[in-house]
Amino acid sequence: MTFRKKMLTATALSALMATTAQAEVTVLGWPGGPEEEALRAVTEIYNAKDDVAEENKVELLFFSRDGFFDKLQADLAAGSDAFDVNLLATYSIGRYAPYMEPITLSGEAEGVFGDTVLSTMQFEGAQYGVPTDLSMHFLFFRSDLMEELMGDEDAKATYAAISEEYLGTAMEPVAPDAMTWEDFAATALYFSRSVNPDSPTRYGTVLQMKNLLFNMMVFQSLPRAYGADWMDADGNITVDSEAYRTGLEMYKMLYDAGATPTDSLSYEFPEANAAFTSGQVAMMVQWNGASGALTGAESAPMTADVTDSVAPPTGPKGRFTHIHGLGLGLNKNAQNPDGAKAFLEWLSTEEAAVAYATAGGAPGLTGTAIEAVAEARPDLVPLGEFASNYGYVMNGATGANALSIYELQAQEFTGYWGDTQSLDEALSAAEAGMADLLK
Repeated sequence: MTFRKKMLTATALSALMATTAQAEVTVLGWPGGPEEEALRAVTEIYNAKDDVAEENKVELLFFSRDGFFDKLQADLAAGSDAFDVNLLATYSIGRYAPYMEPITLSGEAEGVFGDTVLSTMQFEGAQYGVPTDLSMHFLFFRSDLMEELMGDEDAKATYAAISEEYLGTAMEPVAPDAMTWEDFAATALYFSRSVNPDSPTRYGTVLQMKNLLFNMMVFQSLPRAYGADWMDADGNITVDSEAYRTGLEMYKMLYDAGATPTDSLSYEFPEANAAFTSGQVAMMVQWNGASGALTGAESAPMTADVTDSVAPPTGPKGRFTHIHGLGLGLNKNAQNPDGAKAFLEWLSTEEAAVAYATAGGAPGLTGTAIEAVAEARPDLVPLGEFASNYGYVMNGATGANALSIYELQAQEFTGYWGDTQSLDEALSAAEAGMADLLK
């Protein structure tokens, strides 16, 4: 049974069959939300073009998100030709690459997206997809609290004493955009009542420490700023390193000091947002997708007006943010490969990228493309800027077992933070497991 027959309802299948004569390129997209809306919008534009033949017009296919990637891999491996173009994600490209064909983007693509964003759709040196929607991290903070701290000499003295006690150096507060990770830690401690009884907030930050793979993506920008990677250029696993130790120890120090809620070991995206919007948190590193919830008057009535964001803090090796993206690529068994290639090439042009962004998508854009949408989508300006300047993909993070590696790290690192194993045990177990997964 084909993927399409398994996943579509009878009604949807009938509708698809009815339009087969007019739509010969079938695109399997990410269902629901702004991603679906944006893809529908650009497909309508493409199909209306005079130079797109009837046999090359695009029909979209959507189904439930539940089990999406596992079902997609199974169908690709079975040689399904039910779709010509299919969804990709940075952390799963290696799973699908054997069943897909590399693609050629338009000559505009590099100027539209930039090399870093394009790399989110690459595997073993080949381009497997057009990047459509980007996820990364911002440092969200309470601007009112930071302004008060920066202008209060007594507060600065307290800050210096706290930083000397916990970090070994008497430090001065700095603006969020100039923060190192040590500054982040010192500020988080200062704004925590367990450390500073006079703090206007109960917690300085919210750390997402649940045993969950996506929490590892949030965490790893910290050790990355100290030089961390999964592997070196020769393929040696490098997680048992001073960089990872520094990041893991900093998280644990903040947790043990009460700078993040006690139940942070069960926190992920929604819990972190809820804590921040309660008005009892000074700052946190969070996915860009939280921007609306954290700055909307209805969703964050207590804090929206005083919430701002910058790129994550910097470290000795620079400022970094994890990035990954959704994109679209070519099924090796496509029934209409030429039509599919033409659509994908157009999708990587400035015309298509601007239309996709305007319709609600979240592509990482640069150059004249971001200038074209800046007024309508100001939220995409820092997205493109931070991705181009600070974005990274860990060495091995597009491989076939990338998600399994994040799951492994989540299990071991959460074990350390939760006092069920030592730091040495956590790093040793992570490195041993990664060696098997990255073979």
